[in-house]
Amino acid sequence: MLTRRTFALATAALPLFAVRRAVAADFVLKCGITTAPSHPLSIRLMEASKRINEQSNGLVDFQVYPASQMGGDVDMLSQTKAGALQFQCISGITAAVQAPGAAISGIGFAFDNYEKVWSAMDGELGALICKDYEKAGFYAVPKMFDNGYRQLTTTSRQVKTVADVKGLKLRVPPANLWVSLWRAFGASPTTIDLSEVYSALQTKIVDSQENPLALIEANKIYEVQKFCTLTSHQWDGWWMLGHKGTWEKLPDQLKDVLSRNLDQAAMEERADISAATDALRQKLAGAGVTFLEPDRASFRAALSASSYYKDWRAKFGDAAWDTLQRYTGALG
Repeated sequence: MLTRRTFALATAALPLFAVRRAVAADFVLKCGITTAPSHPLSIRLMEASKRINEQSNGLVDFQVYPASQMGGDVDMLSQTKAGALQFQCISGITAAVQAPGAAISGIGFAFDNYEKVWSAMDGELGALICKDYEKAGFYAVPKMFDNGYRQLTTTSRQVKTVADVKGLKLRVPPANLWVSLWRAFGASPTTIDLSEVYSALQTKIVDSQENPLALIEANKIYEVQKFCTLTSHQWDGWWMLGHKGTWEKLPDQLKDVLSRNLDQAAMEERADISAATDALRQKLAGAGVTFLEPDRASFRAALSASSYYKDWRAKFGDAAWDTLQRYTGALG
């Protein structure tokens, strides 16, 4: 006999598929993410889905679809806004196609450390971004998930200063902030969805990419890239966005169940990313990746010498920029 408990245990062994209940629920909430099933984001959300389904007494069926099963980030964002998808985890930089102000946390070399990151994102800057999402037709869960500091990988080029990226064919996610950042560094960026990065590197469409170490490991980028330059050029995180209309229709008690468990998942995932950094370096080095410590000051100087900071301040507005700088210090 397939009980509710045995069904939950069975689905836990099938990470490539959504975590689902065996019985009908009043609210079926599909959540799309791009990360591989082995990534901490996927793991913590699948755990949260089980808690939500149990604590709602069967009223909610929160289904998690990892590995871009529901589409790429931009496609899922459109689905979430339309209500075809009820939830999505997405970088604010990518979500800026719908909520322009959400990208501000991804400004190059803005955050020196995690103390500044979480002070800002759990504080005034995060609240400001949540308001921008609301204006765009989304509900944003206040606690962000951590993607991490982004690092540069290459096939054969050893990058030690900003001059070494001149003309580099580089994959970046589909967002203007990433494109403008790498153009300011002198690279030649191309936008490609995460699900297609491995094949793009394998077939030499691009020679390089940039991502946090956890994504480099989970997506097996180390199989097609041999050098990793620890630029830490951007901090990046994920917002859990919900379709605003769907969220507003939920009873308060169910909103509480969702909020409590998604917040817990976010805090646990943040801790996972923090604890995994050293182990990830060792694992990637064991897989043949050579790590390089670059002259990060040369990258910052290139941004300051360009119109990068000036242009983005104009786009975000003085009020939002001043809020950012209260946490980061002066930029540009």
